[in-house]
Amino acid sequence: MLVHLPVEATPSFLVGVRTYAWLGIDIFFVLSGFLIGTQLFKEVSRTGGVVLKSFYLRRAFRIFPAFFMVLGLYAIFPVLRDAPTMQPVWSFATFSVNFDFDPRVGRAFTQACSLCVEEHFYLFLPLLVLLLHHRISTRWTLIIAAAMVVAGMILRFTIWESQVGVLVDAGKLRDAFAVYLRDVYYPTYTRLDGLMFGVILAAARFFKPELCKRCAPPHVALPAGVALVVAALVLFSIRGPLAGTNLFLVFQAQLGAVAGFPLVSIGIALVLGAMLDLEHVLKRWPIPGAVTIATLSYSLYLTHK
Repeated sequence: MLVHLPVEATPSFLVGVRTYAWLGIDIFFVLSGFLIGTQLFKEVSRTGGVVLKSFYLRRAFRIFPAFFMVLGLYAIFPVLRDAPTMQPVWSFATFSVNFDFDPRVGRAFTQACSLCVEEHFYLFLPLLVLLLHHRISTRWTLIIAAAMVVAGMILRFTIWESQVGVLVDAGKLRDAFAVYLRDVYYPTYTRLDGLMFGVILAAARFFKPELCKRCAPPHVALPAGVALVVAALVLFSIRGPLAGTNLFLVFQAQLGAVAGFPLVSIGIALVLGAMLDLEHVLKRWPIPGAVTIATLSYSLYLTHK
């Protein structure tokens, strides 16, 4: 929510935080990967399979009613939108708006792009669990995960070099930022790191709990995770030719776009794992209002802009 607040309306002490508030989406992806992965691993271990109809219906009833209500209101009453122009309604309705989302054409309801990534994850993860369960070893799982990370880095580097970097060199910084959002930040195939490491954490804790305790105890996982997140944010801060421009606060650097996303995701997964191990301590410190915020979180996500 903070990253979507206009800079001029942001309290001065939060401006520095706002620069990296987009990190909330990556935290969400890791959490989602862990939670959904854990649910599926429990089901497939207990029953030997996944009831796809039941899984998809649960996700549909959780996501669709509020989403299509808000989408309908934005379509019928443009005055409710956060921006005057919006991408075609059908692209939101089919959860494909995060592909070729050009903010120069329509900027309203941009937060739906992360929901599209989530929906694609819901669609394919159960199928992958059914297909790969008991068919590949831990070693091959890690090899596939590493290959996906490397492929994502190569893809983002190629997009930057062939499209974003060309516009930056030409001094067309606003066009470069729009292309970065369209081709790097929003598409599902460039943002799989968080979901993947969330699922890996779920698999490690469910299938190899003793190995997790031995190799990643909280006193190791927590500082290591924080260090990786900080290292990623440093990469995102190395902005080269963009330093000093009016896009400095929002435009993410090439090093961050290429390597920052997997580093952030690994770091968040390690921090999450440590917090799960420390749950017996953390639950002693209740946070007033946390339950209310959690209850309203999806509605706030859909409407806060």
